[in-house]
Amino acid sequence: MAATFMSRISMFHAFILSALFFSDCGFLRGVASFGINYGQIGNNLPQPEKVLDLLSSLKITKTKIYDTNPQILTAFANSGIELIVTVENDKLSDLTDPQQALQWVSSRIKPYFPATKITGIAVGNEIFTGDDMTLMSYLVPAMISIHGALVQLGLESYIQVSTPNSLAVLAESYPPSAGSFQGELTGVMSQFLRFLSNTKSPFWINAYPYFAYKDSPTQISLDYVLFNPNSGMVDPYTKLHYDNMLYAQVDAVICAIARMGFEGLEVKVTETGWPSKGDVDEVGATVENAAIYNRNLLRRQLENEGTPLRPNMRLEVYLFALFNEDLKPGPTSERNYGLYQPDGTMAYNVGLSALSTTSSTATISLTSSATKVQP
Repeated sequence: MAATFMSRISMFHAFILSALFFSDCGFLRGVASFGINYGQIGNNLPQPEKVLDLLSSLKITKTKIYDTNPQILTAFANSGIELIVTVENDKLSDLTDPQQALQWVSSRIKPYFPATKITGIAVGNEIFTGDDMTLMSYLVPAMISIHGALVQLGLESYIQVSTPNSLAVLAESYPPSAGSFQGELTGVMSQFLRFLSNTKSPFWINAYPYFAYKDSPTQISLDYVLFNPNSGMVDPYTKLHYDNMLYAQVDAVICAIARMGFEGLEVKVTETGWPSKGDVDEVGATVENAAIYNRNLLRRQLENEGTPLRPNMRLEVYLFALFNEDLKPGPTSERNYGLYQPDGTMAYNVGLSALSTTSSTATISLTSSATKVQP
C-alpha cells in the first residue's frame, strides 16, 4: 500500500529542508524573505490541517492563498505563519462600495485576526493585463475601500493592500533601466502607485523567467534564467551587472515605477517558479530545469539578497507553487508548477536529504535519492 500522507511529507521534508536552507556551514536556518503559494485548484488536495503540518515541518513562515477560505484561515490560527489572502476578481465591483468593503473585512478578515497572522490582502490577480476594462476600473476604488475598512477596524498597520501584477504590465524590460509601463495603463497605473505610496504598501509582481526562455530559447541563455553560473549582462546605462533574469525583471519594474515619479516603493515577487512538465511546444518545461531553478533561487534567498539596483534591500519572493493542481485550465505546464504532489509524493527529487534535525539546526548532506529518509 502507498505510504501515508505524513510519511510522504517526511520524504518531501528531506528535499525542501535541504533545498531551502542548505548553507556552506551545513546548518538549517530560516529564510525571512521566502514564501510559497498555496493554490487549491484541485480535487485531491490535502486538508488545510495537513498542509499546515507540512509548512510547519519545512519551517516556511509565509504563504499566499487565492481566496479567503475559512477552513484555511481557521487551521492556520496560532501557527505564526504569515498569510496573504486574495479578493477574487469577481468580487471587485461589489467592494468598490465602502460599506460592502467594511462588511467583507468584518466577516472575512477580522474574525480570524490576529490569531491567524494575515499580513496582506491581494485585491484581484493580474487585473491590469486582462481584457476586461470595466474590471480594471474597479481595482483602485476597491483597494481604497478595503484599506478604508481596515482603518475603521484598526487593522491598517498590520495588513497591507496591493494587487499582484503580470510582468506584461511592462512595455519595456530590457535593459532593466529602460523599464516602463504599457502606455495605455498610464492613467490607472498612476492612481494605483499613488495608493501604494500613500499606504506604504508594496508593488507585487508575478515574474517568470521561464516564459521568456520558452518564447526565445535560441536567444536567451538557459543558464541565465536558471541562476546557473554565466557571464550575464551589463545594463549599458546603470553599468550594473546581472547574472540572472529574475533580478533584471524586478529592477525593470523598479525603474518603471520610478519613471512614473514614485521612487522608493518596495517591489516583491508574489509568484515565480518553473514547470516540471509541459506540452511539446513548451520548451524547457522539464523536471531537471524545475529542480535547478527552484534550488538556485532558494539558495539565493538563503543569502537574503537584493537586486543589483537595491543590493541592501532583500528581495521577498513567493515560490509558485506548493502543489501540482490537477484542475487548472490551460497548457500542461499550468498543472505542473508544484514542488509537491497532492498525494504526498515529491514532484521531483533533487537528491538532497536532511540527516537530523533539532529545534534550531539541521545537519545536511548530499545523498542518493534512493536513501531512506528518517522522519
